[in-house]
Amino acid sequence: MVQINIKIAISFVIVIIFLRWIWKFLDWVWIHPKKLEKRLKLEGLKGSSYKFLLGDMKEINSMVEEAKSKPINFTNDYISRVFPHFNKLMMQYGKNCYTWLGPKPTMLISEPEFVREILSKSYIYQKIQGNPITKLLAQGLASYETDKWAKHRRIINPAFHLDKLKHMLPSFYLSCCDMINKLDNIVSSKGSEIDVWPFLQTLTSDAISRTAFGSNYEEGRQIFELQKEQADLIIQAARWIYIPGWRFVPTKRNKRIKQIANEVRSLVLGIINNRIKEMKEGEATKDDLLGILLESNFKEIQIHHENKNFGMTIDEVIEECKLFYFAGQETTSVLLVWTLILLSKHLDWQEKARQEVHQVFGSNKPNYDMLNQLKVVTMIFNEVLRLYPPGTMIGRRVQKETKLGHLSLPAGMLLLLPTIYLQHDNEIWGDDAKEFNPMRFSEGVNKATKGKFAYFPFSWGPRICIGQNFAMLEAKMALAMILQHYALELSPSYSHAPHTIITLQPQHGAPLILRKL
Repeated sequence: MVQINIKIAISFVIVIIFLRWIWKFLDWVWIHPKKLEKRLKLEGLKGSSYKFLLGDMKEINSMVEEAKSKPINFTNDYISRVFPHFNKLMMQYGKNCYTWLGPKPTMLISEPEFVREILSKSYIYQKIQGNPITKLLAQGLASYETDKWAKHRRIINPAFHLDKLKHMLPSFYLSCCDMINKLDNIVSSKGSEIDVWPFLQTLTSDAISRTAFGSNYEEGRQIFELQKEQADLIIQAARWIYIPGWRFVPTKRNKRIKQIANEVRSLVLGIINNRIKEMKEGEATKDDLLGILLESNFKEIQIHHENKNFGMTIDEVIEECKLFYFAGQETTSVLLVWTLILLSKHLDWQEKARQEVHQVFGSNKPNYDMLNQLKVVTMIFNEVLRLYPPGTMIGRRVQKETKLGHLSLPAGMLLLLPTIYLQHDNEIWGDDAKEFNPMRFSEGVNKATKGKFAYFPFSWGPRICIGQNFAMLEAKMALAMILQHYALELSPSYSHAPHTIITLQPQHGAPLILRKL
């Protein structure tokens, strides 16, 4: 009798647990989303209707795949190719509308003043964490929040001070010389068609290897290739709704992502351990990003008497190094590739930039003061970053019930700030918003935007990209040296196909005709 009662009790508990799980699941995939949808409509907001479990994910993916299947005419009006679903949504419902990424309502915010407020209040509007498997690519400063973010920013800041960046210019120069030498061996006297995209990726990987770790590209090649493969796999995983626990399922993709994460961690840890050993043996701190970071971290720990709340752990240093490597390589290479593509189409601006480079540099080796005098080159980069920002969309999450202007946003609401939409907006930039016109920046960014908040290619506010000056110095050095050596024009085989793999990239590469000068 007792055994029967125990069995009944166990069965009852199992049924209760199962029913509770069913209720939680139904609340997650239907009840809660429908409540939120009703609330958003009462707020006067417009958007797509919620569909069970997937929301708009199926439509988003099919539209992206369709858009990627064919290139477009060479036009800077490419938003419908990169974000076809979001573009359709804004055309239908206006600048502030919502979509569904799985069971989560996601608002597109394109009002300049709303975007400014969101980016200025980093404690209220925090980063979207998304699929946990994306953390395996790199965490570090870009993904941390509140006090942890503030601590890491404080420790890392010294590595990006201008006086430190000036010492990195010789490394940029060496990397650029290596690329020019490789191109010289390929470009014939009559000119040659070359896909410059892989060369630019090699250049920026070499530069980040030298400046971050003191190694050259050949030593860093393994990290670069692994992270590139991992980014592609993670983007594939992020296209679908995340089911809690799915990252632990041993699918082929999940296993490969984790394998790469372990390999990259091992490679970076080896570099860090060697550096720490050198420092303990009394060798002078190297003036690269890793050396400055470790020195800053040791000082932070010593000042606070090894309090665990201060300083970074070895694992945290590894994550920052992975982020240096990925973000440092990606941002600069995509800026350079779109710059070369646009200058190959707009030969007048290519010649203006070349004349300025010859006037400022002559036959001298570039230094910081010379790079700082490149006004035309700076205008060109500003315009390229406006038309082809490396990061096309910024994501944020509302931590608690929040008022944003006339909008009342529920806790947990996801926000997408479409950088390219604001930077292509005719109402702000004029009728030539989609045209390549660096002259709009001749009197600075504020004049170009007419004082409106519509230009933030490196984000903005407290979380503005810490590596912005690093990327711009490297890009100026590279472009100046390329223009000194080659005349560029678009190859007939070039296909215009902007698409996103973390950053905005040319899907079919960048075949250009290079002629030696």
